[in-house]
Amino acid sequence: MLDWTAVDTVLLDMDGTLLDLAYDNHFWLEHIPKVFAEIQGLGLEEARTQLNAQMSATQGTLDWYCIDHWTNTLGFDVREHVRNTAYQSSARPQVFEFLDFLRAQNKQVLLVTNAHHVVLDSKLANIDLRPYFDHLVTSHQFQAPKESQAFWFSFARSYPFNPRRTLLIDDNETVLSAAKQFGIEHLITLRQPDSTEDIKTNTLHPAILHFDELFA
Repeated sequence: MLDWTAVDTVLLDMDGTLLDLAYDNHFWLEHIPKVFAEIQGLGLEEARTQLNAQMSATQGTLDWYCIDHWTNTLGFDVREHVRNTAYQSSARPQVFEFLDFLRAQNKQVLLVTNAHHVVLDSKLANIDLRPYFDHLVTSHQFQAPKESQAFWFSFARSYPFNPRRTLLIDDNETVLSAAKQFGIEHLITLRQPDSTEDIKTNTLHPAILHFDELFA
């Protein structure tokens, strides 16, 4: 599926790619609505309705991913809830075997995530991915999400790489499309970012279920 001799740099997303998206979906769709409902004195469904409206208004922007934004918007410290629940996050299958493979291949490997630094640090305290990466990058460093060309131009200036010899693996296909527009040659998405949801049968980009499809 992939000619590894044509790849020098590997960019890996975190949530839904290396880590199971089940934690994030539970956190934002179950945990935070319950907290918001209790604080605001709302029924759970009303709280969900209000949250969904606010989240929909920010989708695709940096605020969507910004824990500081949601702390200010919702009126309670979302950061503490992240820190107190991140132990529930888990790696997707074959992640560490794949990372070992990349290290053995002497690829330049960067973690490139939209996650806020509080989310990144809290999850890495639970699942130590740091030793496998040359750099850990969050889009918040550049004040632009990975869905935007602004991110990719800023990222490439700070961490130079050859787009034609770069692989990006990301569960977000909007991000992959933005990367393709920027010129990244090799793009792969995930068929099951959340282990509790159905496997995707239709994707816009080449897709894998698990990482062993890339190195077995």
